[in-house]
Amino acid sequence: MNFIIEHIFLVGIVVISGGALLWPALSMRGKRASPLEVTQMINRGKSLVLDVRDTAAFANGHLRDAKNIPLTELVGRVGELDKSKSKTVVLVCQKGVRSPLAAKVLAKAGFADVVSLDGGVTAWQAAGLPLAK
Repeated sequence: MNFIIEHIFLVGIVVISGGALLWPALSMRGKRASPLEVTQMINRGKSLVLDVRDTAAFANGHLRDAKNIPLTELVGRVGELDKSKSKTVVLVCQKGVRSPLAAKVLAKAGFADVVSLDGGVTAWQAAGLPLAK
């Protein structure tokens, strides 16, 4: 305890630098949903499933009724989704890494309810859920 009191500035620097290292990882996560939660959203019918993988990966298998707009084209094609702003947009990628980036693009475009599939298509398949072709 004496060490902390005597070296409060050193301890403060360590805590602040640790927080600065963790901030990007924590802030990028965004809102996520498990495969079960996404299944429930799809079944309610008040959601749009947006697959941000490339067209070849999408053609190999995707979630039912998913719309494909690759992440590299999303900024230019976000206008295609304007009629779905009132719906929950479920973003899907292969492993759940690129969908948070797409969530930021959609948030800037005015979409209020955006959710990423946690673990992506890989987690979807691991849960034993079907893919459409």
